[in-house]
Amino acid sequence: MAANISSQENVVFFNGSLIPEKDAGIPIRDRGFIYGDAVFDATRTFDGRTFKLREHIHRLFNSLRYLRIDPGMTPEEMERWSLEVVNHNHPLLPSGQDMWVMQRISRGVESTEPGVPMRPTVLIESHAIPFARRASLYRDGISIVTPSVPRIPPRFLSPRAKTHNYLNLIMGDLEVQDSDPDAWAVLLDEEGNLTEGRGSNIFLVKDGGVATPQGQLVLEGITRGVVMELAKGLDLPVSETDLDLYDAYTADEAFLTSTSLCICPISKVNGATVGDGNPPGPVTRQLMAAFSDLAGMDYVEQYLSHLPT
Repeated sequence: MAANISSQENVVFFNGSLIPEKDAGIPIRDRGFIYGDAVFDATRTFDGRTFKLREHIHRLFNSLRYLRIDPGMTPEEMERWSLEVVNHNHPLLPSGQDMWVMQRISRGVESTEPGVPMRPTVLIESHAIPFARRASLYRDGISIVTPSVPRIPPRFLSPRAKTHNYLNLIMGDLEVQDSDPDAWAVLLDEEGNLTEGRGSNIFLVKDGGVATPQGQLVLEGITRGVVMELAKGLDLPVSETDLDLYDAYTADEAFLTSTSLCICPISKVNGATVGDGNPPGPVTRQLMAAFSDLAGMDYVEQYLSHLPT
């Protein structure tokens, strides 16, 4: 730890060293800022312990290879510095709080001078998960709306790379929030099949089986993969397949997965009640309990403890 960093202020890793978060700044000609020419990944902590950090960093390096960006670091170095940031910043959080830790790498600063090589900008930062804002989702379930904005087809830009180019998903969010500020968007593809939301994957449960959109059509969430493995361990049939709105409207249960949400039940799709209207259903509840066991803490109770009293 550098001598000029207070033990009471958040730090980030920025281009080779730990510095106070307040001192970090991205140059105005950084290609991540100008073009969205950057990748990122994010894991979360459970009681200060990172979850699946190595898997997230593996996906990060696949995204870097897809965009042809050399971060100038090994995966092991990225993991080590991520843990340094977590170990310093987590003790500064209030009791009962956890956080995301994010690695962000852009292609670098675009020089106005010929022949000046570009070096990647590497940032590792952390910030608190908004438990209070999301706590009611575990009590009431998430309301999902599918906007008119379609997901960009994979033949144009692969969704399997986690890049800073989120405008497609953001436009879907904006449309949905105009009609229902509390709803979450899940975009359809050009054929009317479910794809994903901003930072989330969708699962449907029907007749005891668990189904999710095909991996080639979405960002293959780390939590998505964990849930598929948990379902198999519980002897639940699991499939990756095309799922349309008929499947969503007739599902017995539905849920979203994401790094921060883990598993969160869905109550409605486009205003139609999912299942018996009392989420989570038995399969979702079983998976939520299994996920909590794997994480080493009751993440649902962590969210619910932030409900206003």
